[in-house]
Amino acid sequence: MTAKNHMSTTTRASWPLSILVLGIGLLLGSCSGGNTGDLIGARDGGRWLETTPYGMVYIRQGTFLYGQGDQDILFNMNSPLKNITMRPFYMDDAEISNAEYRQFINWVRDSIAHTILGNTVEDEDGNEYINWKAKINWTDPAVIEELEDLFIPENQRVFGRKEWNTPRFVYNYKAYDFSSAAANGSGRNRNEFVEARSINIYPDTLVWTTDMAYSYNEPQTQLYFSHPAYYDYPVVGVSWNQANAFCDWRTRLLQSYRQSKRMSLGFPFRLPTEVEWEYAARGGRMSSPYPWGGPSLRNNRGCLLANFKPGRGNYVDDGVTYTAKTYSFNPNDFGLYNMAGNVAEWTASTFDESPVPLWVI
Repeated sequence: MTAKNHMSTTTRASWPLSILVLGIGLLLGSCSGGNTGDLIGARDGGRWLETTPYGMVYIRQGTFLYGQGDQDILFNMNSPLKNITMRPFYMDDAEISNAEYRQFINWVRDSIAHTILGNTVEDEDGNEYINWKAKINWTDPAVIEELEDLFIPENQRVFGRKEWNTPRFVYNYKAYDFSSAAANGSGRNRNEFVEARSINIYPDTLVWTTDMAYSYNEPQTQLYFSHPAYYDYPVVGVSWNQANAFCDWRTRLLQSYRQSKRMSLGFPFRLPTEVEWEYAARGGRMSSPYPWGGPSLRNNRGCLLANFKPGRGNYVDDGVTYTAKTYSFNPNDFGLYNMAGNVAEWTASTFDESPVPLWVI
């Protein structure tokens, strides 16, 4: 009887202890990533941080009427309004400035210089990369002599000025054609859809005189892109291919930083589609003709609300003679500046006149 009672007591006393030990084991097992038999999801993606990129604003999802406003009645006969559903995206809050594009120019120039000087390193796989920690001494005559091809040949210099040989500023990159890859199925090698591109990225500074030959714009041709006074003004003379090359460079610049911090790469930069641009320009307004609503081009004090050609020869009525700074005038309801007037802006696609009633972007 005594032994039985003792056994029973011992057995009962051991249960809470056993459960406690088992519970600690399960807790330690779950913390160490062991298999618990539960659906907990994969945890192999690394650190994830998706913040609004610098200089951009978040364009919320929504619906808007795509096409011309009601006042363009005749044009609407060929282009009926249609309801468009938009997913959210990020967009630069202002036009790309001369200073921002010059960062691209300088990066390409320096990358060429580093390559010529042999300032490169190899990774563990044998791939060669530019060693950006190495400094280029642009005042060293020996260095300048070695980088001679980056400057205009002496027999072509105007007034003897030593200037950059901008045709050498070529950006090489590769783009993957997802549409062709999807259309051709999975039977072909994926590398067949990689397109190598080489783009001269220096803007056409002569547009000031070629596009507006009736005006004395030689000072703009010589100074607009290079003078510090214009650094905060929108870059002009950039082709569609150059704009796409800029987007690729900007993507790789940010991804390189993210990789160094072991962060997720994020989405690539690109030009907005024509539909995205119109949706962003409207600023959440359904069918207004201007980013600020309308119908007037002026506020209640008579001031113009954007950089227009306001009158016959009266180009300064809006406060500027040529282009305005990228952050001029008031932004629309999405926080975007100069979505009307100032300079033309590239989009990834063109206006579509098809009468499709609903188009999900």
